[in-house]
Amino acid sequence: MDENIISFKDVSFTYESEEKTHIPAVKDITLNIRKGEFVAVLGHNGSGKSTLAKLTNAILIPEKGTVLINGLDTSDENLVYDIRRTVGMVFQNPDNQIVATIVEDDVAFGPENLGVPPAEIRRKVDEALKEVEMYEYRLREPHKLSGGQKQRVAIAGILAMETACMVLDEPTAMLDPRGRVEVMKTVMRLNKEKGITVLYITHFMDEAVEADRVLVMDNGDIILDGSPRQVFSQVELIKSVGLDVPQASELCYLLRKDGIDLPIDVLNVEECIEALMKVAKG
Repeated sequence: MDENIISFKDVSFTYESEEKTHIPAVKDITLNIRKGEFVAVLGHNGSGKSTLAKLTNAILIPEKGTVLINGLDTSDENLVYDIRRTVGMVFQNPDNQIVATIVEDDVAFGPENLGVPPAEIRRKVDEALKEVEMYEYRLREPHKLSGGQKQRVAIAGILAMETACMVLDEPTAMLDPRGRVEVMKTVMRLNKEKGITVLYITHFMDEAVEADRVLVMDNGDIILDGSPRQVFSQVELIKSVGLDVPQASELCYLLRKDGIDLPIDVLNVEECIEALMKVAKG
């Protein structure tokens, strides 16, 4: 059985523009994401990361190459229904995803459209809201929730459809720090405890550090692909494409430039302190 839930084979996509420049948003990308993986995607605006996300869900269809979701070709119109049952999308603005006036009705929207029997919908909705710790808000009006709570409701909507993979396109970009933490904790728990595959697009380095694997995109290409430790040790390359690295990585990088013998793969404050204490002790 194929262990890859998402496979890109030589995929390119170009948006039509008034200027007729036709510069590909993604070009010749080959990428495999295994079932149960948590993959973070980094890149500045215009790097192609949101296009990559939309290609996984048949929102966009490649002009060249093939995207397979659990072996299903996204270019086959007859398979779109099954593909979107497999890959659920959460977008940047939580308000754009709310379709009902009551939280539980919003979560039920997907299963209802799939023709799930009412009793089964009730069970799925309750379970999904409990998974994202929003069950007590089930009768609330979504517009009265915080941004982080709205995103958790959006995630519950995906869970109620029993999708195997979640693709989140900068889901915390419009949230305050507390909302960011809420959403990230929820996504990580669903990945680790439920085995849901996660493709997580972000511009927050501290979120990317939590992933199993990090992709860095620039001008439609994947220029780095590896564990957070491998990727964030490439400080100069990451900075050359307009991105930052975690603060602890940055500090150790600057100190190494000043001749202090520190590891190149420090990711967090705890590791940074430990490395500095070793140097201090000589």
